[in-house]
Amino acid sequence: MSSMLDDLIYKRGEYQENCTRFLKATLPTGTGTFCNGTFDVFACWPHSSPGIVSVPCPPYLPWIKEGATGNVYKECTVNGTWKTEENSSSVWRNQSECENHSFFKSEEEEVFRQSVLRVLSIVGYSLSFSSLCLAVLIMSLLRKLHCTRNYIHMNLFVSFIFRATAVITKEVILQVTYTNLPRDELGWNSYTKSAASKVSLEYFVGCNYFWLLVEAIFLHTLLFTAVLTRKRLLKKYMIIGWGTPLLFVIPWTVAKTLYENKSCWLNNIRWIWWIIRGPITLSVIVIFCIFLKIIRLLLSKLKADQLKFTDYRDSLVRATLVLIPLLGIHEIVFTIIIDESVEGSHRYARNFVHLTLSSFQVRKLLVSPLPTQRNL
Repeated sequence: MSSMLDDLIYKRGEYQENCTRFLKATLPTGTGTFCNGTFDVFACWPHSSPGIVSVPCPPYLPWIKEGATGNVYKECTVNGTWKTEENSSSVWRNQSECENHSFFKSEEEEVFRQSVLRVLSIVGYSLSFSSLCLAVLIMSLLRKLHCTRNYIHMNLFVSFIFRATAVITKEVILQVTYTNLPRDELGWNSYTKSAASKVSLEYFVGCNYFWLLVEAIFLHTLLFTAVLTRKRLLKKYMIIGWGTPLLFVIPWTVAKTLYENKSCWLNNIRWIWWIIRGPITLSVIVIFCIFLKIIRLLLSKLKADQLKFTDYRDSLVRATLVLIPLLGIHEIVFTIIIDESVEGSHRYARNFVHLTLSSFQVRKLLVSPLPTQRNL
């Protein structure tokens, strides 16, 4: 829809420029009464003698195809002015032949479905935002919880907070933008150019994924190495979590500015989108590999402890359920099933599940026991 709006604005601009040149070239030189030609925001009207004036429907309208026979009408009065509507200063115009009320019916249904997803995501992120703010506050105030492991958890929670804030801000901006239509030419020409909220969203989403990666790396270090100077590692983790996303968000921003600066940056040329998707996909794959390695270690420990089958199964399930939300393991599914691989209702179902897990999963972290070496 945003791409169609971009095309419409561009073609309408061309139509207006051609109209201006046409009116200058056909300016009447003789005497007599006539109405001045004009572009009235909708159609181009030539300099006309008194009477009913008709021009073809503007070709920039997306439902007007080449060879269409519809016309739009105005009336030039004997006084040399365009007829106005009754009890109004607005110029009368009959454009009924140029209207198509059913053209956007399928798009309107899609907009409704997407609105449901947006509301769901806003509700989920709002609940997560409030819960995580409380969690960070408690962990900050209680000195007994101050350690490298909990500092990493706090940074992960903060990345979720920033992600939730960026998502909610973007939705508010889009809602305001697409409900308050411009009233002048300058407003329409710059209507779909706001992109700051999109850049901040992509940065904080990237930070969120890389803090999940830091959680996985730290847990791996905790279980598989004998590193005792974990405080020194915290600075490196901070660089990975908050600094690494800049390495791909900045090039993506430059590429979008140069090659795709339209549609509030909601559309994506595939190669540009992979500037961001590539590093995030790689981080998800690394997290998944670490997850499998931890599960393998857990299996070996459980076998060594010679637990009963019931205890063995319960311990494995409990540890797995803790690790899945903590490390964002569900993202591996959506890394494989990308938007381009599904269409129609399947894409809607995919986005519904993804948005639900992404917006509500952080609340699971708050009620799950944080894994330690003793737990595993």
